[in-house]
Amino acid sequence: MTEWERSSTARVIAPARPRKLAKVPFVELADGRLQGVVSSGSDIARVYVSSVVAGTYAFACSTNNNRPCGGARGSYCNHIRALINEAVLQYGAGRVGRYLRVETVGEDEPSAGGITYAMSSARPSQGDATAAAPVFSRFLRHLGYLELAPVTVPLPEMHWFPPTRAVA
Repeated sequence: MTEWERSSTARVIAPARPRKLAKVPFVELADGRLQGVVSSGSDIARVYVSSVVAGTYAFACSTNNNRPCGGARGSYCNHIRALINEAVLQYGAGRVGRYLRVETVGEDEPSAGGITYAMSSARPSQGDATAAAPVFSRFLRHLGYLELAPVTVPLPEMHWFPPTRAVA
């Protein structure tokens, strides 16, 4: 058993490329969606929770207090485009494309623009924003971890993860 398998921490996959967190501080591939938090360009106190559903490309974008995005009317708004761009930086275009089940034509390695174009060509519908609350909650929880002092002992709230054992 390796050292990391005996600890209460897990390996973190390094980002495909470094990214700036000011515009899109939180992005994840989870729950069958590309989802995250995008900063407002006009109000420093406002953020948008944006998501795109894998396969159907249905999208949702609303503020942190559940007001709909004015730019997401029938097509992807700038918040969703920024989310896709940052997801490609974080996870790599291949992984994002496979997760969202996007087929880009004529590209060996898809790009953020190619992924966005392919999804837009499918004429996605505007989905519901029910995922906004849990996504924003996870984002706030991640921010809370940034305020903790660095320690090497396990965090009590993470202790419920079962230890992994090699099966013989």
